[in-house]
Amino acid sequence: MAHSVPDLPYDYAALEPHVDEQTMRTHHDKHHQAYVDKANAALEGTEWADKDPAEVLKNLDALPEDKRGPVRNNLGGHFNHSLFWPTMSPDGGGEPTGPIAEAINGKFGSFDDFKEKFNAAGVARFGSGWVWLVHDGSGVDITTTPNQDTPLADGHTPLLGNDVWEHAYYLKYQNKRPDYLAAWWNVVNWDVVNERLGAVS
Repeated sequence: MAHSVPDLPYDYAALEPHVDEQTMRTHHDKHHQAYVDKANAALEGTEWADKDPAEVLKNLDALPEDKRGPVRNNLGGHFNHSLFWPTMSPDGGGEPTGPIAEAINGKFGSFDDFKEKFNAAGVARFGSGWVWLVHDGSGVDITTTPNQDTPLADGHTPLLGNDVWEHAYYLKYQNKRPDYLAAWWNVVNWDVVNERLGAVS
C-alpha cells in the first residue's frame, strides 16, 4: 500500500498562537503531501514500496542507486513529519514528567538547561533541517540533521524533533527562528515522548 499523510490529531488552529493555522494547513496539506507523493513515485515498482518507512530509511544502500537520493529526501520528509505532528498538542507544554524527565535531568542537569541546548542547536542548524532529542542506545542526547535526513542514519531513535525548515515557521515568525523555537515548547506533547522512550529503553 502506498504511503499516505496521516491526519492531524487536532484541528489546524488548535496550536494557536504558538503555531498558526495557516502554517499548519500549508505544512501538513502541501509540504507533507508533496514528500509522500514523491516518495511513492520513487518507490513504485520496487520491493520497498510497501515497507515501513523506518525500515527503508535504515536500508538506503539496498535501494537502486538512482532511487536513494529521492527516497532519502522524500521518504525522510514523510517519516520526520509523521513523528512531528503527534509530538504537538493543544494540551501540551509545561515540563516533562516521568521517565523522559528523569532522562533529561540525568543528561542535561535540568529541563531549562536541556531547552537552552536544544534551542541553540536548532538555531545553529545551517539552512534547512531538524533538531532532535534522540536515544542513542545508551541514553538521550541532542542532535541535528540537514534537510530531511533522519537520526536513523546514525543508529539513533528519534524521541522528539522540531522542524527548522523555514516553511515550519516563516508565515508567523519570519526569519526569527529563535522565537519559533522558544514558543514551540508550549505545545510539546510529553506523553508521546514518554511512549517513544518506553519503546526503546
